[in-house]
Amino acid sequence: MPAQAGSRHQVDGAGEHAPIIDQELWDAAQARLAGNAAHRNAGGRAAQPSLLAGMLFDADGNRMTPSHAVKEGTRYRYYVSRPLITNDQADRSTGRRIPAGEIEQLVLSQVRQWLLDPGSIYKATSAWLLEPSAQQRLVAQAAQIGRQWSELPPARRFAVLTALIERVEVRVDRVDIHLRPTGLRALLDAAVTPSLREETVILSVPARLHRAGMEIRMLIDGTDPFAAVKPNARLIKLLVRAHRFNTTLVQSDGLAFAALAMREGVSRSYFTRVVRLSYLAPDITQAILEGRQPHDLTAEKLLAHSRLPLGWHDQRTALGFA
Repeated sequence: MPAQAGSRHQVDGAGEHAPIIDQELWDAAQARLAGNAAHRNAGGRAAQPSLLAGMLFDADGNRMTPSHAVKEGTRYRYYVSRPLITNDQADRSTGRRIPAGEIEQLVLSQVRQWLLDPGSIYKATSAWLLEPSAQQRLVAQAAQIGRQWSELPPARRFAVLTALIERVEVRVDRVDIHLRPTGLRALLDAAVTPSLREETVILSVPARLHRAGMEIRMLIDGTDPFAAVKPNARLIKLLVRAHRFNTTLVQSDGLAFAALAMREGVSRSYFTRVVRLSYLAPDITQAILEGRQPHDLTAEKLLAHSRLPLGWHDQRTALGFA
């Protein structure tokens, strides 16, 4: 690996290549973790609504209930099939447990795309909205909501979802979003009486669950495998620890690894494996900070691959970035 100006270098007893510590990447990681901690302390995560509560069902028709787990200080939200919560042995369905953030993002994205599609709105409302001017106004208002989707207050966004979504079904290979077009009446200034026959619009998205280490992720078929990934707090914490351990090593004045590990409160083996991760190529570190890592790259997998090749190209290939 070529040396960079301003980098700190140290060769350990095992003959490892000198790490390259980019201060900007280090600061970015620290800022991201500090922001997450502040958000937790302010109660932000605890107050985060379960947008699909009451709307989400598994393939067997079981309602999926919001739940959460705390791992190493990080709170993970899930939706869990009712039989898994009640532990009903008489129920033969296997049930599902899916990451809340990913299924919510998928549904939000699909509803927004539907609102932005004039053809879909015209087709879905033509049976009960016969006045052309009212239909044009509805299409324009739906598009405006779609364009402002990310800036909408949470309460407004939740109101739109509850008005439009009849149910969301998580199947083995897809997610079916059942929409009730008459819910769009809430977007009109004047009330509209729907016909007796109300047809449901179903948005089907090819998707499947994938277990990566201790985590469960939702893979959406037909999309960039890096696009739907968000920053992984456990991966970022591991990188921050790697650079902190490396700083300890650089400033140790030749202390033995065992003494440094004891100072950090970890085993010598763990200290050595983590330090090696400070040798990652800068672009790999940057991708992890931005949430652009491959779907199956977890903290466990990265730690297991700590004896990575020294060449950056070989590192990308080994970790799935190539």
